[in-house]
Amino acid sequence: MAAPVRLQVFLARVGLGSRRACEQLVLGGRVRVNGEVVRQLGTKIDPERDVVEVDGRRVSAVTGFRYYLVYKPVGYVTTVRDPRGRPTVMDLIPRDVRVYPVGRLDIDSEGLVLLTNDGQLAYRLMHPRYGVEKEYRVLVEGRLSDQALDRLRRGVVLDDGVTSPARVDVLGRESDRTWLRVVLHEGRKRQIRRMIAAVGGRVERLVRVRLGPLRIGKLRPGQHRPLTPVEVQTLWQGWRHGSTDGGSD
Repeated sequence: MAAPVRLQVFLARVGLGSRRACEQLVLGGRVRVNGEVVRQLGTKIDPERDVVEVDGRRVSAVTGFRYYLVYKPVGYVTTVRDPRGRPTVMDLIPRDVRVYPVGRLDIDSEGLVLLTNDGQLAYRLMHPRYGVEKEYRVLVEGRLSDQALDRLRRGVVLDDGVTSPARVDVLGRESDRTWLRVVLHEGRKRQIRRMIAAVGGRVERLVRVRLGPLRIGKLRPGQHRPLTPVEVQTLWQGWRHGSTDGGSD
């Protein structure tokens, strides 16, 4: 039996925020212990025996959930291991960390990839029903016409069906190339490249810069960082309230 610990201290230790933030979780009625809502800050628990839930999700001192944002460079595959011996995103984080990529990003694309061992969160990020936005910067050869851009926004016919409407904005032009901002809710294989090809263009560079509320920020190719407790909490709060802030390559 572990030594009893105050509930808000336990929540802070497992990474749900500062002591003060965890006190607000308790006072707000968002924490259950053994199925019962607890609002008393002086409550003590046994971390090894008591079942603690925040917003309906169990938290544990021994769960050891880990979350990393990685800037995947071109030439890396988004898998744990590759039978062809190509470098993977796992080569970009400490070797003693057991996590898995959430979703995919093709070998010739770059940008944000989330790695975690939190299966419930990974499921919510990938499942179409939650409609998590994915945002990209896309460099396209040539200049797409207004008609082509409208087709991308409305949805285009691919070999696996019509794509859902996308947000597409022109960010700028470089001689005979165009930078686009593309935001999708879907995650089909090589979707953006196929969409651009369907309207007569060709993708030269594709960078994922956002996954839901998570942004690539100042990360550079090959770099990684852990998620902050606030970022993890923000992800779960988005679904608790029925929305997320916001594709595939």
